[in-house]
Amino acid sequence: MPANEEKFREEILSKIPPRNEPPLPPNWLHIEMLERFRVLRFAPLREGMNVLEIGCGAHAITTVPLAYLVDETGRVVAVDKARWHFFEEITSVAGLKHRIIPMKLDARELPFPFKAFDLAVLVHGIRSLKNEETIVKVISEMLRVSDRVFIAESLPIANNERQRAHLELYNLRQEIFEALFGEKDDLHYFPLEKLEEFVERAGGRIVESGTFEPNLPHYLAYIPREYVSQIKDEKKRTELLERWDRAYEKWKNGAEHPPVGWLIAESEVNRNP
Repeated sequence: MPANEEKFREEILSKIPPRNEPPLPPNWLHIEMLERFRVLRFAPLREGMNVLEIGCGAHAITTVPLAYLVDETGRVVAVDKARWHFFEEITSVAGLKHRIIPMKLDARELPFPFKAFDLAVLVHGIRSLKNEETIVKVISEMLRVSDRVFIAESLPIANNERQRAHLELYNLRQEIFEALFGEKDDLHYFPLEKLEEFVERAGGRIVESGTFEPNLPHYLAYIPREYVSQIKDEKKRTELLERWDRAYEKWKNGAEHPPVGWLIAESEVNRNP
């Protein structure tokens, strides 16, 4: 284990108490944060940076590793449109709240009139942006306000049974949300080539890209069966309940992060010749 990862475990993850949210294990948040820490090793991060995070989410899963990595002289501006429920509690117990500036914003229209950040980050958040038009618009805004952009997302690839278990349950989420609310959410994972295409459509140039295996359990495909039971369309409800039951049996026996694709990009408009 790299020394900096062990230090992160001891200094930060050890401060965050276990969570009682069955069927998730008590340490699920710690493991997900550790995966984000591993992802961010591929980002062009340095101490003292001013970083914009898009889609910080209720649990600050990427925010905490980011705030740790920018150190005392750096800052993380964490943006999310709605999901803030546990954010302050988690960043406080981690001891990193003073490095973080939370902002409730729509990332399609960021209120920064110039390049205010060294780096803009979107980690495991592409899938929550509902459609390709929004994805391109958000990336365009990131490129507008930051010198560089780092994007990472799970890929629709399974190299073992545990990764297949994750994908099978996760891939039900888009259909379940669409059946419940009439719109897509938790989109199916995109291939790395598609992520690169989004960046190019947004006016960016890929500087570097790659993939890696987190080699960690993954719990966030889970969605309660009760959600599926609320679908009004009887035929769709019955179909999805049957598929959920089959997928959950595999998931509960162990699921793992699929490979993650990552890229670094900069704006074509502002690139030096």
